[in-house]
Amino acid sequence: MVIRNLCIILVIISLSAYSSLSQAPPPPANSTCNDVFVSYTYNRGRPIPPFDTTNQPYRFESTVTVLNNGRDELKSWRVYVGFRYRELLVSATNVVLADGTPLPAFVGNGTEFVGFPETDLKTAIDTAGDDTQMEVRVELVGTQFGVGDPGIPMPNNLTLVNDGYTCPAATMKGNEMNLCCTRNNVSSRPDNNLEDNFLPRKDGDVIIMYDVTGTYDSYYWAQVNISNHNPLGRLDNWRLSWEWMRKEFIYAMKGAYPSIVDTKDCIYGQQGQHYQKIDFSQALSCEKLPTIIDLPPSSENDTNLGLFPLCCRNGTILSPTMDPSKSFSVFQMQVYKMPPDLNRSLLIPPQNWKISGTFNSDFECGHPIQVSPSQFPDANGLPSKRSAVASWQVVCNITHFKHQSPKCCVSFSAFYNDSVVPCSSCACGCSTNPSQTCSANETTLLLKYSTLLLPFENRTKEALEWARIKRRTVPNPLPCGDNCGVSINWHVLSDYRGGWNARISLFNWDDNVFADWFAAVQLDKVTPGFEKFYSFNGSVMPESNNTLFMQGLPHLNYLLAERDGDNPRKDPRVPGMQQSVISFTKKNIPGINVAGGDGFPTKVIFNGEECALPAIHPSSGHKTNAAPFAFVIVLALLFIH
Repeated sequence: MVIRNLCIILVIISLSAYSSLSQAPPPPANSTCNDVFVSYTYNRGRPIPPFDTTNQPYRFESTVTVLNNGRDELKSWRVYVGFRYRELLVSATNVVLADGTPLPAFVGNGTEFVGFPETDLKTAIDTAGDDTQMEVRVELVGTQFGVGDPGIPMPNNLTLVNDGYTCPAATMKGNEMNLCCTRNNVSSRPDNNLEDNFLPRKDGDVIIMYDVTGTYDSYYWAQVNISNHNPLGRLDNWRLSWEWMRKEFIYAMKGAYPSIVDTKDCIYGQQGQHYQKIDFSQALSCEKLPTIIDLPPSSENDTNLGLFPLCCRNGTILSPTMDPSKSFSVFQMQVYKMPPDLNRSLLIPPQNWKISGTFNSDFECGHPIQVSPSQFPDANGLPSKRSAVASWQVVCNITHFKHQSPKCCVSFSAFYNDSVVPCSSCACGCSTNPSQTCSANETTLLLKYSTLLLPFENRTKEALEWARIKRRTVPNPLPCGDNCGVSINWHVLSDYRGGWNARISLFNWDDNVFADWFAAVQLDKVTPGFEKFYSFNGSVMPESNNTLFMQGLPHLNYLLAERDGDNPRKDPRVPGMQQSVISFTKKNIPGINVAGGDGFPTKVIFNGEECALPAIHPSSGHKTNAAPFAFVIVLALLFIH
């Protein structure tokens, strides 16, 4: 009996062991990935006030995991998460947003995360399988709308953004999605090449270099170089900002200056407690988000702020096409660090860079990427180069948002028509004030040539009289003005068998002078026939067969501001003006139809900004030669005056 019972017990134990083995959990998904594993896990959530059945907000907590199981170190890792429920991200560990937006931030259209302060993930081979160096976990907390229990607010996409990797569509299972990204074209490279230890430098519209030139336990010196790489771009009165992530502060600067000198955050904060012997009245900025501006030329020889090469240009960074020697700006600063970063080899650049100008497009800047240390000419003139301690590159590119209006506009005219096609209504935007008495959608009235010299507020009488003479219908209400600070007239001056001429006139209706201005016109078919500018410096742009680049003559490259008329009580204000005739040949360019549209630009750029073009060209139905000639005489008299 005892033996029988023992046998039964042994059978039960065996069956239990077999059942346990058959029900063993599958291996984790990351164990089958031999490259970079990325996952997104929704952890928990709950409804939060205000309680609204139609638009209920919910708290969500999620985790993004990036694990490097490959043979190559993953440098400056970046992951995209396709959020889609109007998420507001409140906090995120171990990352910053790639577009530089500080938290809290709306990420409902998806966002890209960048590792910070640790940007690289090492391999298991190099670390003997140390997960703390191979893996990063990003804990996310935020608010989403509309998805409550039992629903799970999962993203619609997840991927590794780093160049050189291919990622499949993510696998979705319950509250987790994951994928395994593989490295492209893996090849062996020598380990002793310095360049191989850093990511390659990239190109963009504006490149910012953050070079640490000297380092000590508690502070370091950094050189910041802003360079313009856009052949048709520029910056005027540039303003540069970033975000300190480790409680750093700026003690001294050369070649630039904070827009606000304020040290009270240091005096009353942790910086003042740690650096009790520092005289903070001599410090420059303790702001977490400082804004830096350039110095005027008068400060170039200032012993405290100036005496630094390539500084003090009043915030102007020209196009490299215009003057390569003035296409960048450089300054230097002394940055103090805080515990636990008091180590001369621990260097962390600021994040969330932004740059802007007064007459410039918006820029979107990426995160700092560590690159090979920059090299500089020897300060003593020796035939050697000095290397930076460490270097980071920030790439900024021009962005055009849907709501952004142009800052300049173009009018068209021709010798064969006595009417000008003016700038479009609201070409540079219009007021949203419902009380305005003009129409933003109405086609602008054609004008006579002399009316171009009048400010818009003084054109109504002339425009109505011209419409009456030409027997044209006048809308009610009248169209709104263009509201542009700069307008450009392109006039086809002549057209003959062997060639043709055009005249370009620039009008400044603003209160600011445009020094070192430039413009570019794109002429799709006729540019190969360009001969010369008569009053500007101009040529066909390098590596282009359809764009003319122009600027003022030496010492005359100023587009003056609008000024009062001779008798301000009765005379209208007068715009600043520059103009030049341009000659073209038709030789070896068959089939050109100047009046049919080939003689008019398809794109016009002024100081890096694309100008609004009219929707139509002057028709060739009403020929006249006297009106353009009279217009030239009027302009000539104004220039002489």
